[in-house]
Amino acid sequence: MSISRRQFLVDAALAGVATAVLPRLLVAQNQPSLLVYKDPSCGCCTAWVDHMKENGFAVSVQHTTNMGQIKARYHVADRLQSCHTAISGGYVIEGHIPADDVKRLLKNKPKVAGLTIPGMPASAPGMDMTPYQPFTVLAFDASGKTSVYAKH
Repeated sequence: MSISRRQFLVDAALAGVATAVLPRLLVAQNQPSLLVYKDPSCGCCTAWVDHMKENGFAVSVQHTTNMGQIKARYHVADRLQSCHTAISGGYVIEGHIPADDVKRLLKNKPKVAGLTIPGMPASAPGMDMTPYQPFTVLAFDASGKTSVYAKH
């Protein structure tokens, strides 16, 4: 049975598309997802989103000018708040948390509500100011009780 030239070209084109697209789909399936709520005008939040993408997260951004409502929805106490709020794997990620800390959280699945860096530490990802200033990442539970998760 012989194949027509046209059918050969169609089959070759489909194979090329599959070769180009399939690896990207497989990589995307293995990326942890992250939904980020941020003010559309916040540049440091955009820089943090870029940090997370560069570190293998599939990021979706939801712009809002009512961050207070978002923080209330996810029960982030006033003293734990930062500029943006993200959700990944059922955890709240509040502020400029390093990607490696979020990856460790998702891998180990501790019984916490999420991670936070209250305020906006100058050397955290997305802020990236020098000279380097140490900062602490806190884990918090549903009642707002905190513990040290990582020191940077």
